[in-house]
Amino acid sequence: MQIPYQTIDWSSIPQTEHPGTTGMASWKTVQFPGLRIRIVQYSAGYLADHWCKKGHIVHCIEGEVISELENGDSSVLHPGSTYVVSDNLSSHRSISPNGVTLLIIDGDFLS
Repeated sequence: MQIPYQTIDWSSIPQTEHPGTTGMASWKTVQFPGLRIRIVQYSAGYLADHWCKKGHIVHCIEGEVISELENGDSSVLHPGSTYVVSDNLSSHRSISPNGVTLLIIDGDFLS
């Protein structure tokens, strides 16, 4: 896959809503073949409604998110911190007590 140089004006990208077990996730998504780039906002009190097995690169822009692993481990992302995981290696879910804005990149390269 080759992607020519381009900029993304996030203000022009439509937002979609995705309810969690509690709270709401709002996504702005840019999709290329085999690559998805999103700005994701979790509301205060957000708890994901599933354990995710997909690989991601997740970078915290603003706020704080707890990444809980199905094995009981967890980590906290603060602004400027990032986590990386490949597909099917660590089931995880997000918890955001006070709200957060994330840049999330995923795609075939994490298989």
